[in-house]
Amino acid sequence: MTLTDQPAPAAPARQVLPAEERYAAELAFLAAQDPGPRPPGWALTPRAVVTFVCGSGSGSDGTELVLPERRAGTGMPGRMAIAAKFVGERSLVERCVVTLAGERGLLLTGEPGTAKSMLSELLAAAVSGTSALTVQGTAGTTEDAFRYGWNYALLLAQGPTSQALVDSPVLSAMRTGRVVRVEEITRCLPEVQDALVSILSDRRVSVPELTATEDAVVSAAPGFTVIATANLRDRGVSEMSAALKRRFNFETVAPIADADAEATLIRRQAVAAVQRAGAAFGVDDAVLDALVTVFRDLRSGRSAEGWDVERPGTVMSTAEAVQVAASLGVAAAYLPGGDVLDLLPGHLLGVVRKDDPADHARLLGYWDGPVRRRAEDGSAMWRRLWDLRGSLR
Repeated sequence: MTLTDQPAPAAPARQVLPAEERYAAELAFLAAQDPGPRPPGWALTPRAVVTFVCGSGSGSDGTELVLPERRAGTGMPGRMAIAAKFVGERSLVERCVVTLAGERGLLLTGEPGTAKSMLSELLAAAVSGTSALTVQGTAGTTEDAFRYGWNYALLLAQGPTSQALVDSPVLSAMRTGRVVRVEEITRCLPEVQDALVSILSDRRVSVPELTATEDAVVSAAPGFTVIATANLRDRGVSEMSAALKRRFNFETVAPIADADAEATLIRRQAVAAVQRAGAAFGVDDAVLDALVTVFRDLRSGRSAEGWDVERPGTVMSTAEAVQVAASLGVAAAYLPGGDVLDLLPGHLLGVVRKDDPADHARLLGYWDGPVRRRAEDGSAMWRRLWDLRGSLR
C-alpha cells in the first residue's frame, strides 16, 4: 500500500456536539414541517423554534408531528416527535422568541445552574442554524471580542486592509444576519460591555482604519441580534450601564419548580454524561430521588414535609445535581463493589463548601434535622444516610 492508498484518518470523537449537530434531524424536519412565515434570516418559523425548545407535546418524547404531503418524498420521515430540551415555562420561551424576532437584544438572567447557557444555545441553533458565534465574558475580555481585531502579520505586510481584518463573533453575526451569544456579560468590564451599546442601536460597526475602502462600515444584515446571559450572583461585579440595559429585554430563568421534572432531567443528563465516559448508568432511582430531595430542600430552605431548613450560601442548582449524579454513575461503573450511596454525603459536602466554609455546619444541621427525622420515620434509605453522618466531618 502506498501513502496515497492509505485511508484518511478518522475524525476525532467529540465529547459534546453543538445543538445544531446534536439535533440536526429535528431541525431539518421542523424546517420542512412548518413552512409558515419566517423573520428575515431565520432558519425556522418562530412557532417551530418554540416547538424545538419545548417539545411537541405531552409524553417523554413528545407528540408526533406530521410532515405535509406536499413535502413528503424528501428523504426525511413522515412524522417525528420533538422532545423537550428545556424544562421551564413555555411562555418564557415564547417571550424569548418574540424578542429575537423583533431583532432586539435578549438577556437571560437567573441563579447559576438554571440552564441559561443551554437555552441560549438552543435558541441560536434554531434561529440561525449555528450556536458557534459566541463570546465568553471574563474580566480579561477586551473590546476586540465585540468589534474586530487584526492579523498582525498581514497588517505589517499590507497595512490596514480588509484581508488583515479579523472579525469578532459579533461582527461575523452582523455580516451574516445571525444570532451571537455573549456568555456571562456581567463578568466583562463596563467599558467593554458598552461596546454593544452602539452595535445594538446603530446596527453597524465602523472600522476607521479602513476609511478609504468600502469595508469601512459593516452594517448588520437582517436577522442579527444578541443573546446574553448573566448570573444574579454576579450582580455588582460589573454592573451593566443603564444605556446597555435599555437595549435588552430581560428574562429571568427560574429553578425548575416541579420535582418530578427536575428528577427526570437530572437522570437524563447524568445518563448521557456517564455514557460519554464509556459506561452504563447504574445508579438506583431511589438514590437519585434522595439526591434531588436534598438539593431541593437546601435550595428552598424548606423540606418537602414543611420543615424549616437553613439554606447554604452556595446555589444548589440543577446543574450541580447533574454533576453529582454523574459522579455517582461513574463510580458505580468503574469502582464496583461498594454502595454509591456511601459517596453521596461527600459529594454534597464538596458542593456546599464551594462558596462559604460555614455551609459545612449548615449541611450538618440538615442531617440533624430532616435526614434524622426521616430516618426515625422508618425510611431505610434515609436511615442509611443518617448512619453516614460521620463522613461529613
